[in-house]
Amino acid sequence: MLDTAPAVRKPPGRRSAGRSRPRRRPRFGPYLLIAPTVVVIAVLMFWPMIQIGIMSFQKVGTRQLRGEPAESVGLENFKDILGDPFFWTTFKHTVLFAVVAVSLTMVIGTLVGLLLNKLGKRMSNLVAGGVMVAWATPPITAAIIFTWLFGTTGGLVNWTLDLLPDFLVGGDWLGYNWFSKPLPTYTVLTICVVWQACPFVAVSVLAGLKSVPSELYEAARVDGSGPWRTFWSITYPILKPIFLVVLVMSIIWDFKVFTQLFIMAGMANRDAFNLSLYAYSEAFGSMNPKLGDGSAIALVLTLILLIVTALYVRVMVRQGETR
Repeated sequence: MLDTAPAVRKPPGRRSAGRSRPRRRPRFGPYLLIAPTVVVIAVLMFWPMIQIGIMSFQKVGTRQLRGEPAESVGLENFKDILGDPFFWTTFKHTVLFAVVAVSLTMVIGTLVGLLLNKLGKRMSNLVAGGVMVAWATPPITAAIIFTWLFGTTGGLVNWTLDLLPDFLVGGDWLGYNWFSKPLPTYTVLTICVVWQACPFVAVSVLAGLKSVPSELYEAARVDGSGPWRTFWSITYPILKPIFLVVLVMSIIWDFKVFTQLFIMAGMANRDAFNLSLYAYSEAFGSMNPKLGDGSAIALVLTLILLIVTALYVRVMVRQGETR
């Protein structure tokens, strides 16, 4: 009798136990494409950072710059700067300025972004292009502009304040020096930095608002939700990843402000120093440079920024997991 049982077929898509999957050859093309960028970053950033790390544990002065070998001092440079009250004064200036500048940047930038989203297409493009001019302005140019605006001789701000009634703004403003004390100096610096940083936040918020479904806002209007409640119930939760990234980046930028403060206050006004200007002053601002102390201050500032950068990377990873 013939065996008419159907032949057992293997399920499609499955490989036999004895056959191994072919190995994929590594693709070196993408790595070769990014190799020049990695080399440039390593030469321009990583190597100087390594040099700063080495010098922070050495005594480096004029003799060492002439070719004499540097003397290793261990943690002495860090003990000197951390034991100096002026270091903590500059640290306080850095932190307070970052808190105020970042807060104003986030609030004003968000409001500008919301305004751009409410405007028509042509007007929104026009205003967005205008505010981007401020962001594209180099820091040194912005510092010169605001130094002229708040200058003691021919400054537009002092001239305008002097025209106002005395009961509103006080006495004579024509000879007022905004850069002689820390508070007015950082007031001008905050205005300058916020003016330059707001466009980036505004455009980022505007890009995020374009991705929010309009049906959500229509439903909120039907429910009788006001602008404030709509923002915290719909806009903020959806744009929270953007707000976090922009916040961390603003902290990094404002924590290491140097160019604007250097031009406005200069090296003579030590009372207005922040950590960046203090490190520069110790390393290059005197006839007897202390590159070891300056490197130690720069390394402390770098470590603080690396912690903030780690938070930024964590935000980016969380964004990638939610997509």
